[in-house]
Amino acid sequence: MSNNTGVKQISVNLGQIEKKPSTLKWVLMLIFPVCLFVITLFLGRYPVPPNEVFSILGQKLLRLPIETYWTDTVETVVVRVRLPRAIMAALVGAGLSMSGASFQGMFQNPLVSPFVLGVSAGASFGAALGLVLELPALGIQLMAFCFGLIAVAITYFTARIYKVTPILMLVLSGMVVSTFFQSMLSLIKFLADDDEKLPAITFWLMGSLGSVSLQDLAIAVLPILVSMTGLYLLRWRLNVLSMGDREARALGVNSELIKALIIVFTTIISSTAVAFCGIIGWVGQVIPHFCRMIVGPDHKVLIPATMLVGAGYLIMIDNLCRLLTATEIPLGILTAVIGAPVFAYLLRKTKGGWN
Repeated sequence: MSNNTGVKQISVNLGQIEKKPSTLKWVLMLIFPVCLFVITLFLGRYPVPPNEVFSILGQKLLRLPIETYWTDTVETVVVRVRLPRAIMAALVGAGLSMSGASFQGMFQNPLVSPFVLGVSAGASFGAALGLVLELPALGIQLMAFCFGLIAVAITYFTARIYKVTPILMLVLSGMVVSTFFQSMLSLIKFLADDDEKLPAITFWLMGSLGSVSLQDLAIAVLPILVSMTGLYLLRWRLNVLSMGDREARALGVNSELIKALIIVFTTIISSTAVAFCGIIGWVGQVIPHFCRMIVGPDHKVLIPATMLVGAGYLIMIDNLCRLLTATEIPLGILTAVIGAPVFAYLLRKTKGGWN
């Protein structure tokens, strides 16, 4: 049996087990992030009427011949503050959700998160080191991104035995690497200046989209989109990996290559997200579990579903962070406060299974 034939046959079998999502479900999943994205541009402590928002976007993005009747402040709020923030929230939410679904399929465990291989611990250490060294914002982001990649690289090569990478070894190596970088992060926090650097490190670790700019978006959008495209193209083979390495090899799938590609793509997404937004937990756990209840375990439809729902979910959470209190709530706090109980409910409802 050829590679593509075997993978597609698994997808067909999964489709026979689970009812395919209806057109209405797909429409609702598509409308969900789009509507929230548009609403985000209106809302805030400086409300902007919808007609002004659409006029600004039409003039600045579509180059339509619209006469300027709004103030410079309104234009700055819409184009330079809310627009990049909403786009980044959608990208990070979609990317982390797709990464979580991919890892859950690869590890054959619906409880796995995108940070299981130590990327968040490594990136956090890199960012804290950059803050202590008083690097500029771009330098801090680059340190976080690079150390996130380094942490996962250490995990992968530690787990690799005789040219194969057992799933259990990956998990155990990830635990070791995460513990090491968390200890190094604690050391940096212990040595950091209590008046300036320690509060900066602590606040950064809580996660936020408040400082995202157009320049940040220009840097982050390409690696996230490329990695998301890679995960989307691998969605057929994830069905085989979720059955185990032996079954994958029997169907002619190079499981080691597929696992390596998934790790690379998810690491790039997670490292970029942590570098620009800090630690945003529970998105990669809750959304795949929720989408699996809607569309079933077939990764052919699960991956695009997590992309849509994850994008809308993080936009919604970010809006709550901005609007619930007078002072903006750190994004990582609210994703954990909301995500943990929801995940516990979903876990209880599905009994920890795939359906």
